[in-house]
Amino acid sequence: MKATWEKIEKNLGVLDVEVEADRVAAALDKAFNKVSKKANVPGFRKGKVPRPIFEARYGVESLYQDAIDILLPEVYGEAVEQADIFPVDRPEIDIEQFSKGESFKFKARVIVKPEVKLGDYKGIEVAAVPVEVTEDELNEELKRMQERHAELAVLEEGQAESGDIAVIDFDGSVDGVPFEGGQAERYSLELGSNSFIPGFEEQVIGMATGDFKDVEVTFPEEYHAEELAGKVAVFKVKVHEIKRKQLPELDDEFAKDVSEFDTLEEYQADLKSQLMKRKEQDAQGVRENEAVEKASANAEIEIPEAMIQSEVQNMMRDFDNRLRQQGMNLDMFLSFSGQSKSDLEGQMKDDAEKRVRNNLVLEQIAKEENLEVSEEEINEELGNMAETYKRPVEEIRSILSANGSLDNLREELVLRKTIDFLIENSVEGPPAPKEEESTEE
Repeated sequence: MKATWEKIEKNLGVLDVEVEADRVAAALDKAFNKVSKKANVPGFRKGKVPRPIFEARYGVESLYQDAIDILLPEVYGEAVEQADIFPVDRPEIDIEQFSKGESFKFKARVIVKPEVKLGDYKGIEVAAVPVEVTEDELNEELKRMQERHAELAVLEEGQAESGDIAVIDFDGSVDGVPFEGGQAERYSLELGSNSFIPGFEEQVIGMATGDFKDVEVTFPEEYHAEELAGKVAVFKVKVHEIKRKQLPELDDEFAKDVSEFDTLEEYQADLKSQLMKRKEQDAQGVRENEAVEKASANAEIEIPEAMIQSEVQNMMRDFDNRLRQQGMNLDMFLSFSGQSKSDLEGQMKDDAEKRVRNNLVLEQIAKEENLEVSEEEINEELGNMAETYKRPVEEIRSILSANGSLDNLREELVLRKTIDFLIENSVEGPPAPKEEESTEE
């Protein structure tokens, strides 16, 4: 096989491929074995018709498309490897020649990973990030721990308040006509979470167990479902029960229940230490982000739209997975937030472009500095994963190898090493100025 690559413009080029005639013949054989199993030829059972008789009746050309479908993915991958290019989108294929006894010729218009012209990335000034834990922050952390260990108690009497969990049935309609996604039974709604259409939760506040109420809200003008945008909806709501958080007392007993310590004082000291470590990690993350952003800003690169859109789809999948972990899904989120899928994708596009740009720059720096990861480093990371997931190392390795993620792990470790390199070769600058708090009331 012969493959030649010619760049047309920016990140677009043409891959010119010619495949030997014997591989065409082998592909036609496979196509015949596939097609003949379904071919109806008088006098022969399916799958038993001789090749000459099949070709005489249907023509060898009837095998061409199946043969191309069999051969093309295989030889395209080989051609990409031979030309040493990195496609970032599906190619446009133009078949120039495919006949029995002849070579297979095709051209592929391919968008490839862009070239990166690095600017300054050593000696970048990165702002110092002071790390301290204030009493207010420690108190806030204690309050969060109280919230985390609070018990949900069913409210026997009284009305729902912001922060309560209301278990409700609701049945929504517009002009008396029910609409898709507007009905649910025994739905647990945290009041004040702003997860429903604006105005809904506020009207549930004040209801009591057993209450019925018509909740009237107006869909946003930019609602993703055009037939509902700007319309007034009425939800018939029934409250089954109200659950309210009961916070535990902050005392030594609380410390014993939630930690390994016997006194609240010891627990507070440990919490402060954890907060300090977390802040140090956050500070390191801020410095790393600044170093990457500055190195990225100094580089010259033209990113193909296909790479940005691919990253947007990755971010959408991640977002949907996080929603599912919370008992929701993307369709429900879009319904209650009044957004369309394209709205959400549009909001993610800038971040997607930044991610792609930063990764391309880091990859290029790694090449320039010959930054690689050793097998020992791979094994160490696999060991960490095994400890986290409580699985044998070899099982983790086998899973990653089976789904093709081992190379991804290697790439991720190289990126981490590259970021460490940027920090090691940066210059510490003055702390970033704090934003002035507004004195207006």
